[in-house]
Amino acid sequence: MAELSLDDLMFKPGLMRGQRILITGGGTGLGKVMAEACVALGADVYIWGRRGSVIEATAKELMDAHPESGKCVGMACDIRVPEAIHEAMDQVWAGGALTGLVNNAAGNFISRTEDLSPRGFDAIANIVFRGSFFVTLDAGKRWLAEGKHASVVSILTTWVWHGGPFTVPSAMSKAGLNVMTQSLAVEWGGRGVRFNAIAPGPFPTEGAWARLNPGSTGAMGGAPEKADPTIPLNRNGEMRELANLAVYLLDPGSAYVNGQTIAIDGGGHLKGGGGFARLSEWGDTEWAAARDAIKGANEKDRAQRTV
Repeated sequence: MAELSLDDLMFKPGLMRGQRILITGGGTGLGKVMAEACVALGADVYIWGRRGSVIEATAKELMDAHPESGKCVGMACDIRVPEAIHEAMDQVWAGGALTGLVNNAAGNFISRTEDLSPRGFDAIANIVFRGSFFVTLDAGKRWLAEGKHASVVSILTTWVWHGGPFTVPSAMSKAGLNVMTQSLAVEWGGRGVRFNAIAPGPFPTEGAWARLNPGSTGAMGGAPEKADPTIPLNRNGEMRELANLAVYLLDPGSAYVNGQTIAIDGGGHLKGGGGFARLSEWGDTEWAAARDAIKGANEKDRAQRTV
């Protein structure tokens, strides 16, 4: 179900008309919400994801919800494969150069680091770290060759500043994207390509929470309704708040903002870190239950891909 209306957005209707935005991992969760905001404001939006049926259904849903605004095109693309990225980017570029890219595709799960396998580590790093870089590089080469201006926004976490115990593959990968943001802001900024990042706190979505808070329940079937007690504002984030920040960073109106990672977490990282350090209290029984719950979430995803 579409989540946003123009009343949820801070910006005037039509603000993003003429902009062309690519959002990886745009079929669900945060990516879907950011895609909807851009479509509602008039942008042509391309959303990528591995599950073709999901990404196409989301594109149709957003177009149906905002028929008089921009457009949304869903494309199946596995960003773990550089050749697949290049082929999909050729299709996007056939309609004109992108003006913005959101590196949102991700994967994560909680685990004691000593329990990780190389396959488990790669499952995260190949998407978040390698995949995001290869998407950025493929688009970046085209922007630089054509002398185009663009904005790149990467979705990180506040763990990039203080580490992420029990989510080490994600924390390492997100930290790498943070450094990419800072580095390319300097290297490519003078050539018209800006880089910024958003570090969200808790914005509960069903897919992520099934692996980060296995066994929890809430209105979204896995996303908890109660806020983390370490958040000074005493609540979770609202999707419209993230969408507004993403639109601001993508739009030329923020043209002097470059090389920044902006936290949107209610001040949580300033008070308690906003990570999973509390899981140090878990024993073997809790970890076994968590692994079973995560395995169930993964099997559910695999079943949906075959539908």
